[in-house]
Amino acid sequence: MAQTIAVLSQKGGTGKTTAVRTLTDVLRRCGVRTLAVDLDPQGNLSDYFDLPPDVQPTVAEVLSGHAKASEAIHEDTIPANLSLAEAELMLGGKMGRELTLKRALADTAEDYDVVLIDCPPSLGLLTVNALVAADRALITAEAQYFALQGVEQAMEVVELARDSLNPQLSLLGVLLNLADMRTVHSREALASLQERFGEAVFDAIIRASIAYAESAERARSILDHRPDLGADYLALADELLGRLPSMDSARERLAELAQSSAT
Repeated sequence: MAQTIAVLSQKGGTGKTTAVRTLTDVLRRCGVRTLAVDLDPQGNLSDYFDLPPDVQPTVAEVLSGHAKASEAIHEDTIPANLSLAEAELMLGGKMGRELTLKRALADTAEDYDVVLIDCPPSLGLLTVNALVAADRALITAEAQYFALQGVEQAMEVVELARDSLNPQLSLLGVLLNLADMRTVHSREALASLQERFGEAVFDAIIRASIAYAESAERARSILDHRPDLGADYLALADELLGRLPSMDSARERLAELAQSSAT
């Protein structure tokens, strides 16, 4: 049975989609069968995986009931494009609209070990669908002044989904992203998150770098483009796997991957 993780942020620009793309890459390299679900109408995750912009069917067809989730999987990714915005409007008038994605993904549960859902940079109906479908939520925060406020707003939506729709949902962790720990600003952002959320904050911190934009433009993983930066994600993946059940063998393979990347 797949472990489903919704990756969300209160706003755009927190490196959320890059985090989903790179974590997916790391997990796959460790032999973890990983399905990536693009739930953002901008379709950036689909672009990162170099899927054609006119690929069909997409998650929009899945949510509208015109395709099964298994039919919309392309290279272990369910893509999205701007048609998802129309599908979200359609969902607004549908009975049981919050359960649509959960029901759709049920037929993929045995085919994957982990499902990563890239939520849109808002806390609307698509994000609620992701949280209802998920076992765990991972919140990303940019290292800036309003980081704590943004995470608290995201947590409110997580708690709402848990209390009213998905009692099994839990917080996987809070990730500080796009950080420059040489600056007082980033260090203060981390301190405020740790003070508020304690051990829920991942020890791994993703450093800010223009190299991420360069690797995305070349459709090349940061693990290959800049292995020194990729090490941040290897550390994050190790923590993530440590917080999931029955992932010991994957962590052993990850340790081997980290060792080979360091040499």
